[in-house]
Amino acid sequence: MHTQTGSFPITVEVVPPAGPDAGPILSALESLAGLPIDGFSVATNPVAKPRMSAVALCALIQQRAGKPAILHCTTRDHNRLSSQGLLWGARALGIETTLITTGDFVALGDRAHTTTVRDVDVFDLVRMAREAQFHTGVILDPHPESDGFEQAIRRLERKVDAGAQFAVTQPVYDEPSARSLAEATRHVGIPVVLGILPLRTARHAEFLHRRVAGIAVPQHVRERIARASDPVAEGIANAQEMLAAARQLFAGACLMPPFDHYEILFDIVHSTQHVTHNTQHAARKSIHSLHE
Repeated sequence: MHTQTGSFPITVEVVPPAGPDAGPILSALESLAGLPIDGFSVATNPVAKPRMSAVALCALIQQRAGKPAILHCTTRDHNRLSSQGLLWGARALGIETTLITTGDFVALGDRAHTTTVRDVDVFDLVRMAREAQFHTGVILDPHPESDGFEQAIRRLERKVDAGAQFAVTQPVYDEPSARSLAEATRHVGIPVVLGILPLRTARHAEFLHRRVAGIAVPQHVRERIARASDPVAEGIANAQEMLAAARQLFAGACLMPPFDHYEILFDIVHSTQHVTHNTQHAARKSIHSLHE
């Protein structure tokens, strides 16, 4: 992927809308044009809830924002036939990069009317994506909730053997954790991108830590957010620290603005070009319209 940030690409994760209207989110992403963002990473039905087709939104983003879009492709939602068609269709629309994932598990209460497919595993889907001429990435989930670090590294090695060309980590919240991941993955021979999901409140931090598989928010970080008079600002400060750590230890960063709060990116990412106050104000106004 071509970068505006030299050898350190920065992408932004995007959650498609729950409906057919992509206008507000496209306007919000367009208003980030002054930031050194190299592309947008588009999730597929996150938390196993229906969202607009990620393929469709990737194509719209590339048309409107003029930057590459990374398609998340899951083993959860498609059988082999559908996955193959999805990949070929995405390439025909000019999408060049995909992130292969297993996908979030369907909640127990939804399983009466939502079926998980998974008739190809993540390794097969990586191979299919490479055969479809995608630049292909995978997720690195160290499973902190189950002490699955060593197993996660072995699984990443298998993904690399299958053809993975880069990896994106689950969100990390302190420098020691980031350094451990960087050291444990140095031998795999592919670029590793650090995931950064800014915290907004103490409740948000506790929810991620206790309820979301693959995410561990260290106690000292949760206490820091809980003590803060402005938790949002404290979460932004933590994200800035993690971006600084990523620049030292990783090949890139993927920023994951929570709840469509793209406006916080102006405080996390500092453009190498001058961004005027009026430009920032107009951009923030456009982004705030997502929350009205």
